[in-house]
Amino acid sequence: MKTRDEFIHEDGSSFPGKTYEEHLLRHVFNDQRDYLFAEMFAIHRAHVVMLAEQNILARDEAGTILAGVEKVRQIDFRKLNYDPLYEDLFFMMESRLAEEIGADLAGKVHIARSRNDMGVAMYRLVLRSHILTLIQNALLLGEALLEQAKEHAGTVMTAYTHTQPAQPTTLGHYLLAIYDVVIRDIQRLWSAYEGVNRSPLGAAALSTTSFPISRDRVRELLGFGSIVENSYDAIAGGDYLLETATAVMTLMINAGRWIQDLLLQATREFGVIRVADPYVQISSIMPQKRNPVSIEHSRSLASSAAGEAMSAIQMIHNTPFGDIVDTEDDLQPHLYRSYEKASRVLQLMHAVIRTMEVDAEKIGKRANQSCITITELSDVLVRDKGVPFRKAHQIASAVAKQCTSAGKELNEIEVEAANEWISSIYPAALTEEEWKGIVCPREFVKRRKIQGGPNPDEVKRMIAEREEDLFNMEKTLQNKKECLLQADQSLDSAVQNLIAAK
Repeated sequence: MKTRDEFIHEDGSSFPGKTYEEHLLRHVFNDQRDYLFAEMFAIHRAHVVMLAEQNILARDEAGTILAGVEKVRQIDFRKLNYDPLYEDLFFMMESRLAEEIGADLAGKVHIARSRNDMGVAMYRLVLRSHILTLIQNALLLGEALLEQAKEHAGTVMTAYTHTQPAQPTTLGHYLLAIYDVVIRDIQRLWSAYEGVNRSPLGAAALSTTSFPISRDRVRELLGFGSIVENSYDAIAGGDYLLETATAVMTLMINAGRWIQDLLLQATREFGVIRVADPYVQISSIMPQKRNPVSIEHSRSLASSAAGEAMSAIQMIHNTPFGDIVDTEDDLQPHLYRSYEKASRVLQLMHAVIRTMEVDAEKIGKRANQSCITITELSDVLVRDKGVPFRKAHQIASAVAKQCTSAGKELNEIEVEAANEWISSIYPAALTEEEWKGIVCPREFVKRRKIQGGPNPDEVKRMIAEREEDLFNMEKTLQNKKECLLQADQSLDSAVQNLIAAK
């Protein structure tokens, strides 16, 4: 066993200790390098441009600084490795910049700024990009869902409640329901985006600065939609992280439910869908198998993405309302990984759904099983025969039990037998045409033409509306991207003008 003095001798007596270096700083450096490099330099560029425009920096100084920044930001960040001479990536890059332009000028990059507001701004820039990417992939999934829903608007299938056969619907109706959930998930992502896309820069440590800076100009150059006005809120507020986490977590939990459905429907026993060859694998020992591993991996990744998001939420919980490392370097990668995994899920499921084949005949036959049209019997008795509501349901229950006892399906029962069972409870009778309508799943679906129902014409109406909405949502996404591109171009132009004038 090592003594205290032996441990200190081995670990070091000055910052950073070997343990701190190996188990914290090195990991933090790698995350900063992998996720924040480009964003850090974007903030440097915008800040220096603003300092020059506000006459806080001389224009020739700003031009020299920016020329150095441009050179340093071109290095291959993937080759950077932790060096104990520097606490983190930011100090390492400041040293690199000092090598180019001198320490005094390099230090001026940080006038009227703190690592606090800079750090939060970097996190927001990275999250902003992740959210837009996930929205794009969610819209792509939406296209595939609508395409299949349109094709199968009239494909009758069994709907389940409590995992048991319940009533007939259509595959189009079912897929459209998934689509609507995905769209609500997209709306939650947009809400998170609006919360994230706000600039904290200019808050400095938490109380702004005495330099006459323009917070709005930096916001504009970086493409932020607005600023977080209260400077304490800009540093302390963590709700943008919670919004970001809950949006992706909700998306993945919702996705996990219908992914599980698809995995079940792809089994040999159900045989409803056939996953296309590019997305299945064979067994190493059983060559007859077509394992739908793309769906399995999607289910697993969805759970992992939700877990990463929940980790971020838990790390914020019960932290002080202020600048605190709990919401910074250790937390951020959980959100980045959550969004990266969520995007993988949506892209995999887009491919599966876009290319899957449906055995419409098989699922149509299954819709004739388990007496799932029996609800229509009670409806007809109440609506057309004047039978009291509760009595009609008693009759429907009795008929279903008689069918089960006889080992037959409803469509195998003759109208005479049905009338005999009905009349034993209440004096009413059905015609053969009425009975055929009751036992037919397709007729059941056709009659459900109330707004939002599975009637094929109603499903097609809903699809048409949603196709238009989807087009508009895709246009909105493109507009957001163009706004960010214009901000990048504006920043590039401002930087180059200052460099040219030095």
